Amino acid sequence: MPYESVIGLEVHAQLLTESKIFCGCSTRFGASPNQHTCPVCLGLPGVLPVLNKKVVDFALRAALATHCTVAPTSRWARKNYFYPDLPKGYQISMYELPIAEHGYVEVADQGQAKKVRLTRIHMEEDAGKSIHDAEAGASLVDLNRTGVPLLEIVSEPDIRSAAEAGHYLRSLRALLQYIEVCDGNMEEGSLRCDANVSIRPQGSAELCTRTEIKNLNSFRAVEKAIEHEIQRQSEVVETGDRVVQETRLWDADREVTRPMRSKEFAHDYRYFPDPDLLPLVVDQAWVEHVRAELPELPAARRARFIHDYGLPAYDAEVLTARKDVADYFEASVRACPAAPKVVSNWVMDSVLRFVKEEKLDTALKIETWPCSPEHLGMLIGLIQDGTISTTIAKTVYEEMRQTGHPPEEIIEAKGLRQVSDTDTLQAAITEVLTANPDKVEAYRGGKEKLLGFFVGQVMRATQGKANPQMVNTLLRQKLSQ
Repeated sequence: MPYESVIGLEVHAQLLTESKIFCGCSTRFGASPNQHTCPVCLGLPGVLPVLNKKVVDFALRAALATHCTVAPTSRWARKNYFYPDLPKGYQISMYELPIAEHGYVEVADQGQAKKVRLTRIHMEEDAGKSIHDAEAGASLVDLNRTGVPLLEIVSEPDIRSAAEAGHYLRSLRALLQYIEVCDGNMEEGSLRCDANVSIRPQGSAELCTRTEIKNLNSFRAVEKAIEHEIQRQSEVVETGDRVVQETRLWDADREVTRPMRSKEFAHDYRYFPDPDLLPLVVDQAWVEHVRAELPELPAARRARFIHDYGLPAYDAEVLTARKDVADYFEASVRACPAAPKVVSNWVMDSVLRFVKEEKLDTALKIETWPCSPEHLGMLIGLIQDGTISTTIAKTVYEEMRQTGHPPEEIIEAKGLRQVSDTDTLQAAITEVLTANPDKVEAYRGGKEKLLGFFVGQVMRATQGKANPQMVNTLLRQKLSQ
């Protein structure tokens, strides 16, 4: 029997605030263990939490960007469980009355768009981190993350494949980066994902027993874990057994999911309203103020790139997947407005390849990239006006990348200006044809593919500086005589 997978994702996004959600401790990553702590985030007796308003602002940005309904009143709740890295013995979260519900994320894939519905968005504090391999025979606890503000974004079970889950997660990360509430750095734990996976007979509307997969810290891990879990559940059902509702861990080394614990239910956490925090009231004026500050979002920018720059849907999808890349592209186009498609090709190829190799894509700031977008636009402009060839441009780009110098300066210093003088090119062509009389005779005998050989020899004779279009034209004329 063919099966259909039913997938929902729970995403935890760390908010880009300088201080924690209920105290003034720093949220900076990478500090010494337990450096960023205080009596409030450690849960010492007699302390009271004070809500960070910026956290609410960021939650509203996310709610509006995902088309959610913002609740005029939401309520803080205590989620009770006992782990060594949770010093209070409970986590301040939201349960019955979240700040936002019933939105959607638009997921683009090869020009096709799908809306994945959201169940809810709510704010909560992060827990600490247990460290099991720092000291032999002991587990240590780092509480720097305790109290760091998070958004939990819960999707409806609208996702039907591991690949679609990857597209959804990438789209959501891009959206959070565009509105500047989360940097999306999965390696540092700024964006974490749990996947709820089940299978059902093809065409059935029933929601079957699901498992939750934790420990997913990369897009590849999300996709591979879901693929494995779908296969595992299919094999369980095919053998006549039943899928057990449980929480499973992703073992990245073996690329399998393995049992972690039986699945908890809401009542297991004994949620109740937090007595130290008043209900959160958000009036319409606050919502409209946040709405007015929202930037252009990925879907709108993608549509504009197609309409205004004439880009294919694939190019627009790649370029708008990250705000920094889209900003870099547009800044380059401003320096070379006549060739947006050529700019797109350069950004998607040379620029993004280098940014990935040097791991500059986590900074999300084009100022950290070694070649400025203005210089790239100038370089492409010099190709367009015939000053240099595309081949020479690649050499110039490498020099720009290493030195930061503008293209004109590099071209003049290294004598790389394209040769378009007819007499100079004619002399080089005559020399090449004279040196290869047998190939000239073969060309004139019908082997016209040899034209590429002659072009290559002329380019070599001119050290790649010859104008290739002129070389083609002049060669054809010479060979037809």
